Amino acid sequence: MKQYLDLCQRIVDEGEWVENERTGKRCLTVIDANLEYDVENNQFPLITTRKSFWKAAIAELLGYLRGYDNAAQFREIGCNTWNANANENQAWLNNPARKGEDDMGRVYGVQGRAWMTPEGTTVDQLRKIVDNLSQGIDDRGEILTFYNPGEFHLGCLRPCMHTHTFSILGGKLYLTSYQRSCDVPLGLNFNQVQCFVLLALMAQITGLKPGKAYHKIVNAHIYEDQLELMRDVQLKREPFESPSFHINPEIKSFEDVETWVTIDDFSVEGYEHHPAIAYPFAV
Repeated sequence: MKQYLDLCQRIVDEGEWVENERTGKRCLTVIDANLEYDVENNQFPLITTRKSFWKAAIAELLGYLRGYDNAAQFREIGCNTWNANANENQAWLNNPARKGEDDMGRVYGVQGRAWMTPEGTTVDQLRKIVDNLSQGIDDRGEILTFYNPGEFHLGCLRPCMHTHTFSILGGKLYLTSYQRSCDVPLGLNFNQVQCFVLLALMAQITGLKPGKAYHKIVNAHIYEDQLELMRDVQLKREPFESPSFHINPEIKSFEDVETWVTIDDFSVEGYEHHPAIAYPFAV
């Protein structure tokens, strides 16, 4: 909690106002933030100064790992975060590449599982990484990236947390995740949970021990209509102890993740939190 609260306070104290063209709102912004999560010792980075909906964050991650491209697919597994971007983003609604209601286009997991080559074939980045890590191989290029400038026009949103690099050192698996843009009041805890769970899950299915996850954010911001709630409500609350996180031990392969795993295969123990805060969402 301390590193999360420190970042929030830093934005409030040091942030500069930036006009955001996409949303039409101003953001109080800082550049460069670095967080880390101790997956090895199960220090789950779940926000306690407000209620955090961690199950939806994990459901979204599962959708990415499976390569989903439709908001209805995400809803089916317990995640509603793509409804607005798929159906209320006017630029995407006007885009001829949109295939209809709930279509997200070639974003996030689509790029991770089916990156299109110039020859017209696809590359499954994640499959290569899982295969290598399962054999204890780290070629210093175990990189999963969703950031494909050549296909931005084919999706409803550029990826925010866009690249994940896996590394093996001393028999442990590490993760470094890069994020270009972060809505700190709403999005950051989703992203924190996903970094932690991605490392824990990948370690479990590849037979490696997890180390730490490193989370690097370029542009961290608070929207102007979120600032009062952050400054005068959330930052006034005392945090509770971090909970612990558990994954169903029956999840043993990538195929399990692709086929039968649900959010019910993940659990959190000891989560004590303050009431939820209804932060506005910027589409």
